[in-house]
Amino acid sequence: MIRDPKISVAIPIFNEETVLPELYRRLVSVLADLPGGPHEIVFVDDGSSDGTPELLETLAHINPDVRVVRLSRNFGHQAALSAALDHVTGDVVVAMDGDLQDTPETIPQFLASYARGADVVYAIRRDRKEHWLLRCCYDSYYRIVTALSDIPLPVGAGDFGLMSRRVVDVLRTSQERHRYLRGLRTWAGFRQVGIPVERARRHSGRSKYSVRKLLLLAGDGIFSFSVVPLRAATVLGVVAVLLSALFAVYSLVGKFVLQRSPTGFTALYIAMAFFAGVQMVFLGVIGEYVGRVYEEVKRRPLYLVDRVLNAAPPAPAVRGAADRLAAGAPLDAPDHAQLTGVTSNHGS
Repeated sequence: MIRDPKISVAIPIFNEETVLPELYRRLVSVLADLPGGPHEIVFVDDGSSDGTPELLETLAHINPDVRVVRLSRNFGHQAALSAALDHVTGDVVVAMDGDLQDTPETIPQFLASYARGADVVYAIRRDRKEHWLLRCCYDSYYRIVTALSDIPLPVGAGDFGLMSRRVVDVLRTSQERHRYLRGLRTWAGFRQVGIPVERARRHSGRSKYSVRKLLLLAGDGIFSFSVVPLRAATVLGVVAVLLSALFAVYSLVGKFVLQRSPTGFTALYIAMAFFAGVQMVFLGVIGEYVGRVYEEVKRRPLYLVDRVLNAAPPAPAVRGAADRLAAGAPLDAPDHAQLTGVTSNHGS
């Protein structure tokens, strides 16, 4: 634990031009009152198509403690957050969304827990403002992931939270293409504490997470931390074989001992159709795992950087391996800047 640590706030941004001014104002106000500065804010523009890039460029030029990483296209929230973690320089890192549902005013609470020895401080969302059906889905999802995974994911915990530098360095060495950072954060271990935080309404605009993206994120949480679906296929296969064997014995006894042909062919047809459907479902589950293996072996970079405003000084050599691993490159590959084609523009 570092006394009065330098804070880096890592924020992925996508089409948030209406939120950005208020987000920046509140962040600067909170950070100005915290010791250990100057602190930094790292925005990652995940391929925004509105006025967000221009606003971010303005902020970078008026404030040297604002770093802007512009990705070459939209790579998704988890990839953008990973890019932010690759570009922070602080002793502790606060990861948060850019829609102001994660409130900057919570940061001092995170720091208080960090000062008491926690390496990870995560927000436990309470009094969510979403529709009741969506809240039920979130709660059910967390419980399902916890039941299926060897890593107990805290119910209600999102990406919003604080991590020490050593936890961030662990996450940066992860080579996974399908990132589920809140799960990786839990997997990393160290001392972790949760604090209840009221999740605010969006300041303006609409959520960038569609139902499809939420389902994909849920899939990442399940398939990245559990092989239970594969084991379930095996168990169900064994059950199907046993039931088939019992029915075969019943049929043979009925024909040769009781001298009557077995009935119930309608039920038999239904059972056959049912198990055929189950086979197709688990074939899809196996295909999902195979597809993820295929994505991993291609070893493409997790994201590509177009440019960086107010770029940080080069990282120490000891972290070069982590940089290349985080970018998806082998240890003997070119460095991260060569791989992604990063160009830097130092703002005033």
